[in-house]
Amino acid sequence: MTNILDTPPQSILDDLQILRTDLDIKIPPKKLEKNILIATWNIRAFGDITRKALSSGSDSPKRDFHSLHCITEIIKRFDVIAIQEIKANIKGLRDVLKVLGNDWSLILTDVNRGDAGNGERMGYLFDTRRVQLSGLACELVVPQEWMDVTSEEALTEQFVRSPYAVSFRSHNQTFILVTLHIKYGNASADRIKEIKGVARWMADWAKDINVYHQNLIALGDFNIDKRGDLLNKTFMAEGLHIPPALQNTTVTRSIFDVTKYYDQIAWFNDAQNIPNLSLKFVNGGNYDFLGKALSNRNLTKLSLSFMLSDHYPLWAEFEL
Repeated sequence: MTNILDTPPQSILDDLQILRTDLDIKIPPKKLEKNILIATWNIRAFGDITRKALSSGSDSPKRDFHSLHCITEIIKRFDVIAIQEIKANIKGLRDVLKVLGNDWSLILTDVNRGDAGNGERMGYLFDTRRVQLSGLACELVVPQEWMDVTSEEALTEQFVRSPYAVSFRSHNQTFILVTLHIKYGNASADRIKEIKGVARWMADWAKDINVYHQNLIALGDFNIDKRGDLLNKTFMAEGLHIPPALQNTTVTRSIFDVTKYYDQIAWFNDAQNIPNLSLKFVNGGNYDFLGKALSNRNLTKLSLSFMLSDHYPLWAEFEL
């Protein structure tokens, strides 16, 4: 197997069938003109791959064709998925698109420069049979006046990785996804400033009926390292809402630690002077791929994190 589109060895086909069966059970089906499935996934260092069906312990990177087929099986269960940690090298992403086929498309940012940006991009993969671009794509940049405010929670510099907003249309609904990958660090103060900065930006946008559209959904890696009141101080303080199904303690985000609360999906609901999201939330959760993806490889969690990810995908189903 020297090409991602070559027929995989039987061991990979068997493993993919295990994964498909589990996905059939845990992820809702796509229903024509009835629902839309939106997801977010930080795919760890999603860049170069080892161009083999199965990489060996000495190969670098560890991610191989088997890994990409598993990633693709998960992605294609959703209509549109925000991806964080896409690297400058997009060989792996291009191969995933080849496997997804001609009905899928991609839009992504350029590389975030500077050490703190970690050479990352953000992007969206979407099923064009179900979702289309509807005209808007932009990075969020805070005005200078916001950085001049004297407050412990005010941003004093631009986002390390600029949040990326793209508008989509599905059936008769237009919505804007805003994906983010918040700066990680030992001090929560930096995270609070960035998260609150995004929330304020979105609230300011959503109040203006003429700016583009008010159906705003934030999703991505918030890097909230523990459950608690950090969201209340930031997103919820600006009127953003996370439904109980996505706050449930069983909806873990990290394959290493069930207490981590990194990834989120949020939107405005009953916020003062801000219209509610017109999409009706049905259900949501994470997809725990442990024991289902690459299940026949006997991998440690650390190795699995470099082949798939250290984050689980988080998803939300909406009624159209």
